[in-house]
Amino acid sequence: MAESPYVFDATQTNFESDVIKASLTQPVLVDFWAAWCAPCRQLGPVLEKLADEFAGGFRLAKVDTDAEGQIASIFGIRSLPTVVLVKDGQLVDGFSGALPESQVREFLKRNGIAAGEPPADEPEPLDDETPVEAIARLQQAIAAEPDNGELKLDLALALMQAGNAAAAEAELDNLPPKYATDSKATRLRSQLDLARALDGAPPLAELRERIARDAGDHAARDLLGVRLLLGGDAAGGLDAFLHILKAQRDWNEGQAKKRLIAAFNVLDDADLVGAYRRKMASVLF
Repeated sequence: MAESPYVFDATQTNFESDVIKASLTQPVLVDFWAAWCAPCRQLGPVLEKLADEFAGGFRLAKVDTDAEGQIASIFGIRSLPTVVLVKDGQLVDGFSGALPESQVREFLKRNGIAAGEPPADEPEPLDDETPVEAIARLQQAIAAEPDNGELKLDLALALMQAGNAAAAEAELDNLPPKYATDSKATRLRSQLDLARALDGAPPLAELRERIARDAGDHAARDLLGVRLLLGGDAAGGLDAFLHILKAQRDWNEGQAKKRLIAAFNVLDDADLVGAYRRKMASVLF
């Protein structure tokens, strides 16, 4: 494999950080291949060429299935080569076989992947700025630049940090389409969805009593998971969602899976998220 900043070898050690977590900000194309696979040798150079050409529009993760069989098993790989696209921490599309370059380009286009642009210089973060101070600063900046979607997204985040969920959601709903799918917007949407789930929800003790009486009360366990997650017991919340997924994965239109994904979006503990992503994958695949 030619040296490239956009192509790397994915292993069990770096898969969580460099593929799953990294896909929250940049799409990752995962190429499952093997040295003995002739079609893999045809497709590989095509993918590497496009990764360089797109210059950061996506990164290409190469998984040698002979060396990394566990990753291939988690993804249910049955034939080689197989390529999957990971965006926002989720597998969103894929294909098998050595497609010609034109079809790979069409695959990328269909999934909204375009050539990257040089990263803009980011301003230095302001030290010790409170959410209220951030709101005032951002509102002033937006008054000067009313079409700046990045500033509006930052304002929505500051409003959520200040505890004003309604105002944060209003700002989020009014973002330009380009920013509505930004990783920060996705995280904020997940926070809002989780907080909204607790509107009118019973207290923690009552939810525990309901589950003690009926272990199959998924509605109570779901709300318990949200309360634990937002209350600081992330592992307890994730365990509750995982319990529902194991017992009845299609309950309430797959809500347990949706809760887990939302939790992954809002948690900062990469090790914890990685462990529970693997647990979720073992249940689903």
